[in-house]
Amino acid sequence: MTLFDGHSDLLYDVTRHRLLGEHQVLERFHLDHLRKGGVDGLVLALWVSRTPGSFWYSVPGGQTEAGRTSLMLRCMEKELAECPDVVLVHSAAEAEQARRAGKIYAFLGVEGMAVIGQESVAGVDGYADLGVRIAMLTWNEENDLATGAGGDPDKGLTIYGKQAVRRMQERGILVDVSHLNDGGFWDVMDLTNGPVIASHSNCRALCDVRRNLSDEQLRAIRDTGGVVGLNAFHGFAHADPQMQTVETLARHAAHMVEVMGVEHVACGFDFCEFFEESGNEGVRGMENASCAANLLWELEKLGMKQRELELIARENFLRLLR
Repeated sequence: MTLFDGHSDLLYDVTRHRLLGEHQVLERFHLDHLRKGGVDGLVLALWVSRTPGSFWYSVPGGQTEAGRTSLMLRCMEKELAECPDVVLVHSAAEAEQARRAGKIYAFLGVEGMAVIGQESVAGVDGYADLGVRIAMLTWNEENDLATGAGGDPDKGLTIYGKQAVRRMQERGILVDVSHLNDGGFWDVMDLTNGPVIASHSNCRALCDVRRNLSDEQLRAIRDTGGVVGLNAFHGFAHADPQMQTVETLARHAAHMVEVMGVEHVACGFDFCEFFEESGNEGVRGMENASCAANLLWELEKLGMKQRELELIARENFLRLLR
């Protein structure tokens, strides 16, 4: 059985290597892992936030969100031109065509839209014209649109953030709330007239951290027709390091199924073991993409049937990308 990963930071690694003069980054470092883990499709995230230790601090033109976005898009274009095994797609139909041809299909997503600032409608249009299908208003920071999970939990969307959400839905871009604070989350729910997703989040009931979702939030996403993607990051699985395992991640999936129904659970693994700083490891048993299929084996041990596994592995997410 193959999987669709609804959140991947591979473009970060591609950009870092290419700006050092390297080529064929996906082929050299990542394709084998994807194929071994059964990952035949993913969402490539444009994530341009600067964190401590990030390579962006030493890159000419990397001082601004606009500069970093431009550089990452340019590196992506050149990388995909060199890697015929990965194909950029815009719909589930295109994804299926690529899969049948033996390609890994990739949708384009945005992890934080700070770059568009107060030009929210024009900025969303710019992303839509690039083929973006999934986007988050913010990463963990506060910007002109919203406040991320790292900020005041009670702050809502700004007027520009509300404009952006409305325009995203008009342009067929899924609103992704994985990095929003709680206040912004509920503002999105008040505005939505279509599916909302959390591409890479787990359950607060099992691990009470700001990036995970409460049962009330899970049900709200369910009621929009959306999905939540399971996140393999160890710190979102359990507070006890001894419990940060693929078995625990499977329990997050089981809890989501109990709260939302199996039709609303998906995968968004957020593998980032290749980042410069330590502390980004996946749970034991899912350290990188080559281990992705381990989750399905654990779900089978919990009693999930073949059809349920197929829905979680790829079909639920792709249903929203028609």
